[in-house]
Formats: sequence, structure tokens, C-alpha cells
Amino acid sequence: MQAVRVVFLIMLAALSTGCGYNTLQSQDEQVKSAWSEVLNQYQRRADLVPNLVNTVKGAVQSEKDILDSVVNARAKATSIQATPELINDPAAFQKWQAAQGELSSALSRLMVVVERYPDLKSISGFDDLRAQLEGTENRITVARKRYIDTVQSYNTTVRSFPTNLTAKLFGHTVKPNFSVENEAEISRPPGVDFGKPPATTPPQVESTTG
Repeated sequence: MQAVRVVFLIMLAALSTGCGYNTLQSQDEQVKSAWSEVLNQYQRRADLVPNLVNTVKGAVQSEKDILDSVVNARAKATSIQATPELINDPAAFQKWQAAQGELSSALSRLMVVVERYPDLKSISGFDDLRAQLEGTENRITVARKRYIDTVQSYNTTVRSFPTNLTAKLFGHTVKPNFSVENEAEISRPPGVDFGKPPATTPPQVESTTG
């Protein structure tokens, strides 16, 4: 009886391997890991927003609407509970993605505005905040790219024969991915080089004539 059980387990393991069970499990874990990093970077950005607003609001008091839009967009983005299960719910994923897109747009508008105030670069701690925001935007782009790639590989496995049979048997379904429109938006991260005036604004330099 023991021998029969061992043979059965060996056959089951071979069958599972041949049908892609192990591949599905491995890729599913890779997707979860990539998603966790995406959430970490977006949370890092959300944590920086209050510091950014508090740093610039004294110098850009006339831009209250822009500042309010950033604060409101952050509140909306962080109100959505981004759990690991979110990547198995296309509707919830789309809602979360839309909220993050609104925050990206609000930050982009704010970045354009603060470039009109060159005195901001003299504020204590501003350069450090700028560097942190730049780094976070870059890390978001990298994390999203990794997530996109891992989801594409996983979804291909789920849809392909014969692994699609194994996926259906064990409840594996395709996972939502970042939309084309949103990916185009994130490929243009907010400019945070506050030390440079806008291209349409004449450079502010000290006169050397005399």
C-alpha cells in the first residue's frame, strides 16, 4: 500500500510539472512580489506629498487651487485599500489605477507651477525633498515595468495550452495590468527640477551691465 502511494505521488508530481502547475505557482509569486514593490513606491510618493505641499505653500499661496487638488488627489488615492488581493479584481485595480493617475496629474500641474518660483530652491530642506521625489518617480517607473512584465508572462501561461487546463483546475485567472493610456502617462513623470525656469519664461539672471 505504501509503495502504491509513493508511485501515485510521483505520477502526480510529474503530471503537475508537465501541465505547468509549478510554473503557475512560481509566476504567481513573482507577480505578488512585483505588486508589493509597486505599492511600496506609490506609498513612498504619497508619504512625500504632505511634505511637498507644506514646503511650497508659503511661497505659492496664490496657487491654492493647485495645492488643494494635490491634497485631494492624495486623499483619494490613499483611501483605496491596496491589498494583495487587489490584483485579482480588475474593477478594483482599475479604480486604484485611476486614483493614482489623478495624483500623478495633480503633481504634474504643481511641478509646472512651482517652477515659476525660483526662490523655492533657497528653502531649507527643499533640495533633499526634490531629490527624494525624483528618486521615487524613477522607482515607480521601474516597479511598474517589472510588474507589467511579470503579469504578461503569468497571463500568457494562464491562457496557453495545456497550462490553461491546470490554471482553470486550480483557480488561476488572468490578472489586470496597467492600461496603455496610464502607461503613456507614467512614462512622462512629473518634472521636479525646480531650479530651472520654464522654457517659455525668460531666464532670471542678474544684470552684469554697468
